[in-house]
Amino acid sequence: MTQRKWILPLLVLAVAVVGLCLWFEPAWADKLSEAIAKTPVGTDKGQIDPSKPGGFLGVPGGASVNMVLAFFWAVWVGWIFSTVGAFGGVMAGVGHMTVFGLGGYAKTFKDTSPSLNKLLTDSIRASNQWLVGFSALISSINYWKMGRLVAPLALSLGAGSLIGAWGSATLTQGKISFSSYQGYFGLFVLALGLYLFWETSPAGQASKKKAKEAAKAFEETVKKQKAGEQVDVKALGVKVTSFSLSRVTFTFYGVEFGFNPLLPFVGGIVISAIAAFLGVGGGFLLVPFLTSVSQLPMYLAAGTSALAVLISMITSIVTLMTKGVPIDWVLIGIELLGIFAGSILGPRTSKYFSDVWLKRLFIVLALYVGIDYILRGFFNIRMFG
Repeated sequence: MTQRKWILPLLVLAVAVVGLCLWFEPAWADKLSEAIAKTPVGTDKGQIDPSKPGGFLGVPGGASVNMVLAFFWAVWVGWIFSTVGAFGGVMAGVGHMTVFGLGGYAKTFKDTSPSLNKLLTDSIRASNQWLVGFSALISSINYWKMGRLVAPLALSLGAGSLIGAWGSATLTQGKISFSSYQGYFGLFVLALGLYLFWETSPAGQASKKKAKEAAKAFEETVKKQKAGEQVDVKALGVKVTSFSLSRVTFTFYGVEFGFNPLLPFVGGIVISAIAAFLGVGGGFLLVPFLTSVSQLPMYLAAGTSALAVLISMITSIVTLMTKGVPIDWVLIGIELLGIFAGSILGPRTSKYFSDVWLKRLFIVLALYVGIDYILRGFFNIRMFG
C-alpha cells in the first residue's frame, strides 16, 4: 500500500470519530446537567455557586484553565509522545489533573456529589485520550514516511486493543472516583519506571543485541547526514521481508527482526485495557513491550507504538463518548493545536537524541509521576507543597 493510500483512511477515520462524538453531544449535556442538579448549592467546598461564571465543562464556579498554558503544555505532550512513542497520555493527565487544577476540583465533590466527581474523572480520562489520539495520528503518518513504523506489528497490537479498550471503557465508565483514579494512575507509572530502570542495567541490556545493533546503525547514519553525506534513508527503513499468520520478518538498517503476530495481539488486549482504565494512550506500556518482548530499538518503538495507540484511542474515545461522558471542547480545541505543533517537531528532533538518553528521560518522568500520584491518590499527601 502506498503512503497516500495508507494515510487517507486514517484521516477519514479521524473525521468520522469527531462526527460521531458531536452526534452524541446532547446526551452528554443531559448527563452533566443531572450531575450538577444533584450537587448541593452554596459557596463551600464541594458545592456549586450558580452566581459564579462557568468554568471547566461550563460548571458554575468550576476550575478555570489558562488557555495559553494549556497550549504550551499540549506542545510538550505532543513532543514527548511523538519522540518517545509514549508518555503523552501520562503527561496529558499530569496537565489536566495537576497543572490545570482539574484533579483537585474533581476531588472536592468526592463526598458531596459522587456522581459529579466520577463524571469529571471520566471527562479527564477522555480529554487525555483526545490529545494522545491526535498526536498518534500525526506521529503515525510522520514515522511511516520516515520508514520507522512496523505496520504489521502495530496492526497486530491494534487488533488486540479493539477488544481491551472497549471492554475496559465499558466496565469502568462512571465507576471510578478521582482519588482512586489518581492513585492507580501513579501505581502503574511507578511500576513501569522501576522496570525500565532495571532494563537499562547490564543484566537488562544483555538481551538487547539486535536492538543495539540497529540503533547504532541508525545513529551512525544520522552522523553521516550531519557531516553532509547523502544517504538514502528510505531505502534503509523498515522493509517487510515475509508475512504469515505465525511469523513476520522485516529489516531495519540492515538488521533483521521477526515476531509471531499472536503475541502482540494478546499484548494489545492487556495493554489497551489498562490504558483505557487509566485514560491514557498506553504507549508507556507499549514501548517496553516493543523494546523488550519484540526487541525493537527505540527509534522503531515510537512510530510503531503511535499507530497501535491510535487504534486503541479511537476505540476508547468512542466508547466513553457514547456513554455520555462530556468534553470541554474549547479547552480540547486549544490543546489540539499545541499537540499538532509538538507532534510535528517530535519525529524531526528525536534522531538527535541517543537511544539510551530517550529511555532515561522516560524513567525519570515515570518515577516522579508515579510516586507523586500514589501519595496524592491513596494517602492525600503531596510530594511538594
